[in-house]
Amino acid sequence: MKTLNVVAAIITENNKILATKRGYGEFKNLWEFPGGKIENNETKEEALIREIQEELNINIKINKFLLNIEYQYPDFYLNMDCFLCTIKKGKIELLEHNDAKWLKKEELYSVNWIPADIEIIDYLKNMGD
Repeated sequence: MKTLNVVAAIITENNKILATKRGYGEFKNLWEFPGGKIENNETKEEALIREIQEELNINIKINKFLLNIEYQYPDFYLNMDCFLCTIKKGKIELLEHNDAKWLKKEELYSVNWIPADIEIIDYLKNMGD
């Protein structure tokens, strides 16, 4: 079975967290934390900065590693490293998503998430401010 190694950005601003709605593929119209696959010869941090630039046209600052999620989907195994980030420069443009929302912690369950990302929300809800 195929393993996908990916990174995700938990982008925060004014005590809110950015959620993006997937605009393509198997999980179209489900919500996720933006990010993507790590390319060969790329660090996790480099991959995350590149993916967020490609998806949202912004530059981010990676503040710290948050958690690793391992999730078994029917067709592949996901290994996802999640980082807490802030926007360094730019205004969000949705280049691969069809919607985005800034959600407070208590609003995180108000959207329909991709299955693996629910584990991130559970972690965030239990994390101190």
